Amino acid sequence: MPAKLLDGNLLSRQLRTEIATASALLAAKGTKPGLAVILVGENPASEVYVRNKVKACQDTNIYSELIRLPVTVSEEELLLQISALNDNPKIHGILVQLPLPKQIDSHRVIESIAPMKDVDGFHVANAGALMTGKPLFKPCTPYGCMKMLESIDYPIRGSRAVIVGASNIVGKPMAMLLLQAGATITICNSKTKDIAAHTKEADILVVATGIPKMITANMVKPGAVVIDVGINRLPDGKLCGDVDFDGVKYVAGWISPVPGGVGPMTITMLLQNTLEAANHFHH
Repeated sequence: MPAKLLDGNLLSRQLRTEIATASALLAAKGTKPGLAVILVGENPASEVYVRNKVKACQDTNIYSELIRLPVTVSEEELLLQISALNDNPKIHGILVQLPLPKQIDSHRVIESIAPMKDVDGFHVANAGALMTGKPLFKPCTPYGCMKMLESIDYPIRGSRAVIVGASNIVGKPMAMLLLQAGATITICNSKTKDIAAHTKEADILVVATGIPKMITANMVKPGAVVIDVGINRLPDGKLCGDVDFDGVKYVAGWISPVPGGVGPMTITMLLQNTLEAANHFHH
């Protein structure tokens, strides 16, 4: 029996309907949720993400402002833009599309966003609050993964969760959210010896490495929930994840596809965070 699909497109549509309704209600009370997206340069992948984010805002009654800056922009100019958005009452969420050009220190840029508007959940204030279980905003990708587990009513408490990839954007916050939900956590990184020994123990396996089809069927526990955060373009132009979907789907109990799994959920949780930011502002 192949695994059941964790369908991110379907779940996103349901959640976005709820977000659109809540946004419209808030706008009727005088606060229309607003998101500003800053795009520096012309990275093709970033262009696609940003286009999807702007369109998603339109579909859910969220005001969006796209600020395009040339690849040659100085760090000071970018910080001035962010400062203006921090003070702009129409904007409740600010997102700077990464990666940024070499001349710009992304850490400094993220730290310049007001924590109340940090809808990506990357600011040190939010990352630290996540550590204590009280984040203002949960980072969008791990938040989306948690929503997927919630949608299948998965019993996280007491389960073994293994995360492959220890980034600040996915791996670490994912571990924190699963830990708070009562799972026992292992985080593997590129130096981990015998990754398969860990992944085979996982009831919940989250993979975010950027290595195409790295996780194969013999590395997965039968019946496990496998969430594939990776998105890679193969030489033939096709997209694939960090999990060998065709093999793993015959071992796993649940699996998220690429595309159509975590990707749409990440944008949906960005909308959810923007709505929550507007709610904070409104009170």
